[in-house]
Amino acid sequence: MSDKFDSDTKTLSRFVMANTHDHDLVILLNSIATSCKLITSAVQRAGVAKLYGLAGEVNSTGDDQKKLDVLSNDMMINALVHSGVCSVLVSEENEEPIIIPPGKRGKFCVAFDPLDGSSNIDCNVSVGTIFSVYQTKPGSDGTVDDLLRSGADCICAGYVAYSSAVELVFTFKGGDVHGFCLDSTIGEFVHTREKMVFPQDGGKKIYSCNEGNSSNWDDPIKQAVEEFKSGSKPYTARYVGSMVADIHRTILYGGIYLYPADAKSPKGKLRLLYEGIPMAMIIEQAGGIASTGMFQGKIQRVLDLIPDEIHAKCPILMGGKRDIQVVYDKYKAAGIDVPAL
Repeated sequence: MSDKFDSDTKTLSRFVMANTHDHDLVILLNSIATSCKLITSAVQRAGVAKLYGLAGEVNSTGDDQKKLDVLSNDMMINALVHSGVCSVLVSEENEEPIIIPPGKRGKFCVAFDPLDGSSNIDCNVSVGTIFSVYQTKPGSDGTVDDLLRSGADCICAGYVAYSSAVELVFTFKGGDVHGFCLDSTIGEFVHTREKMVFPQDGGKKIYSCNEGNSSNWDDPIKQAVEEFKSGSKPYTARYVGSMVADIHRTILYGGIYLYPADAKSPKGKLRLLYEGIPMAMIIEQAGGIASTGMFQGKIQRVLDLIPDEIHAKCPILMGGKRDIQVVYDKYKAAGIDVPAL
């Protein structure tokens, strides 16, 4: 047989079934994958289909909605509502949760950002999708309370990066992180990255943050970023402005991603349920560290935070031990208790 064709392709559905033996979870991941294939088509055709520009509305957190935001959101909602395995959906684009009608209700609750980094879409820069999955509590028919839990109760988390290739990266609670690339010739996500982990030595020296906010940062963050930039071999700055792209690079190459709390946004800017928790779960299970930095009077794990509402925000420091330690050392020098790494 030709080596260009695989007669035993390891698809997403096959992987999920082999690792969980849960038919409902296979259906759920298939539904998410289907919506992401639709989003892929819309992103790739955005120019010719006149999908650039604003839709004239704002989302749940006050951001201007792009046309592709609205379309991607509809694609995900439709796929998940009709999957038959979901009970509650929370989207960045919807102020209120979506409660699935009884006849289509299942055991999963899904929070998602359908098109992360969509401000980049008009200039053709990478965007992505992020999701987290919870299971309804025993005896619950599906309410918001099933989602207002810490990352300890998250059973699956993932993201999809839309770029030169379309990659879906996800993990199950307590498991390894795996990557799947969309093979457009067969229309399937194929297993291409096994057990993704941070480089053991910390990898490339890269720091990623929006330095336009630096005047509002606390002193330890300012000092840590200054240390990254100084010395005989300073770190390289890389900031896409799409969390999916920045986190994907950080896992593969190493380095640190920072979006800390500051004087302007004391609760942070990123949303906990569909950005902070899923990315923290992936980062930690790939061997990295997902911290809040200084938040609510102490330094915490992102996965320990409990959202008090569906669009709750959180600050984020994510990376390998080498680089998170630099930040922690600055907090320690300021007399602040820091966790041992």
